[in-house]
Amino acid sequence: MFQRPEPAPEAGDGRFPSLRPVPRVGGESLPRIGDEPDRTDPAAAERAAAQFLRALGIPITSESLRDTPARMARAYAELFTPRPFDLTTFPNDEGYDELVLARAIPLRSVCEHHLLPFVGTAHVGYLPGSRILGLSKLARVVELFACRPQVQERLTRQVADWLQEHLEPKGVGVVVEAEHTCMTLRGVQATGSRTLTSTLLGTLREDARSRAEFLMLTGLSRS
Repeated sequence: MFQRPEPAPEAGDGRFPSLRPVPRVGGESLPRIGDEPDRTDPAAAERAAAQFLRALGIPITSESLRDTPARMARAYAELFTPRPFDLTTFPNDEGYDELVLARAIPLRSVCEHHLLPFVGTAHVGYLPGSRILGLSKLARVVELFACRPQVQERLTRQVADWLQEHLEPKGVGVVVEAEHTCMTLRGVQATGSRTLTSTLLGTLREDARSRAEFLMLTGLSRS
């Protein structure tokens, strides 16, 4: 048996996890992201892991393998459980209208086709509107959508759409670069290959100069 980490968001279509108001001093409330009831069954996950290993002809009676099903269940529970966070934004009182970019955010997710990990980095930027986002939240949003069975194309779009929906900036740019072990360790075994995906919204898509600046700052363009 194992103790599950912080609860994960409900599956749904995965686009916009629900927001739970969190009481704050003075009656103000801010959205709480990813704080949902626990609907997992740890004991069933452990039993299924044991059955899976036995079905592949792997004995689990030795001292080294006896606890492997529980460890497998804990590992996947951790991979599929983003940490809840508060959506912290601040008024853009200074009228800042230049690009805000967080580069090389560490990313790890699981391919939904083979349940094998893919790891890499995300570059996330936006052109502020009336509000700015706490910088750490850019990494939190990446984690929110990465902690579930995924494909990289959808993950990239979900991060961009979420920021556009909740922050209402003038533009959003997201670039993800990752190595997929479902491609490097099995099948074609293309060791060292990396996959690049991008989503540009608003001004970063429509204005060539803004788009070029974003791509240059992410390191994707040297112009």
